[in-house]
Amino acid sequence: MTKRAYKERFYPTPEQAALLAQSFGCARFVWNNTLAYRTEAYQLLGESVSHSAAERRLVGLKAEFSWLKEVSSVILQQTLRDQKAAFDNFNNPKLKARYPRFKRKNGRQSIRLTKAAFRYRDGEITIAKTTAPLPIRWSRPLPSAPSSITISKDRAGRYFISCLCAFDPETLPVTSKTVGIDLGLADLFITSDGVKLGNPRHLKRYEAKLAYLQRRLAKKQKGSNNRNKQRQKVAKLHAKIVDCRRDALHKATRALVNENQVLCIESLSIIGMIKNRSLAKAISDAGWGEFVRQLEYKAAWAGRQLVRVSQWFPSSKLCHGCGHKVEKLPLSQRHWRCGSCGNPIDRDINAANNIRTAGLAGLACGATGAGTAV
Repeated sequence: MTKRAYKERFYPTPEQAALLAQSFGCARFVWNNTLAYRTEAYQLLGESVSHSAAERRLVGLKAEFSWLKEVSSVILQQTLRDQKAAFDNFNNPKLKARYPRFKRKNGRQSIRLTKAAFRYRDGEITIAKTTAPLPIRWSRPLPSAPSSITISKDRAGRYFISCLCAFDPETLPVTSKTVGIDLGLADLFITSDGVKLGNPRHLKRYEAKLAYLQRRLAKKQKGSNNRNKQRQKVAKLHAKIVDCRRDALHKATRALVNENQVLCIESLSIIGMIKNRSLAKAISDAGWGEFVRQLEYKAAWAGRQLVRVSQWFPSSKLCHGCGHKVEKLPLSQRHWRCGSCGNPIDRDINAANNIRTAGLAGLACGATGAGTAV
């Protein structure tokens, strides 16, 4: 058994929307107040505030600000646990996480509830402090009763509920097909079979409209209703771009996992690559990080193997036919001829074939660790 989050959209009643707005505000206040206290304690006294100390301090906050008692206490406790996780990630050098930031009223809002703060019965979820179930637009039945739920509201004003459920992943039938995948910008990815999936460039498609809406937003008076309405328009367009990108990536990764038993991909340092100002927007628009993340968990659920090849492996400079390596190969040169065997070479397909060969070799040797090849 493993756990999976099922995310659905719902449309709260005015009473539920008011309670959720109050819950978001209380959770945001506890987060910001505790974060300021932790930061000040470290800067002035050099002390780190533990999670247990933050929980004890929450009792005093609820006594000082009585309106915190109007929402479920589970929401506030989970907020502190989320902040503890944020600091744990920040203190872990391998994750390279940023220092926790303050939450804004106009940003994305979210709260988490455990079983003590909600009831799941007959396919309906009712949260604490309410009597009517949430009007959720279910797209599929849940495999089990959720152990926790996360309710969120994005900047476009849409409400979502994410239910964490236990489920048995369905292992796909074993196939003999293997594939190497080379990520790109002109094409989202290129496989060793010669398949090239064109890059949809979702941001570029709506870039002119987005710039127009942002120019109008910049001219609105701060704090006015017109500015808030314009901000909603900008947020809705951003949400549309994100939804289009995520949908395209889900379809592409699902097809790759369904068709191949072993998937070999290059382990790129995306954080370092987006520091290049010339390519940062294009790389972010392509969604390489999300693409690899989806491949990873979908392959694990389906019983497939995802093999990562070192980013320092010269996949583009090696001739896949004879192994000859060229000394220089500028990024603008998409086709070249091997100086040893004379074969014409497509740079991207050649790289995908080399990634597949290196990945399968590392997988067969098993000396470089599971799922990694050099």
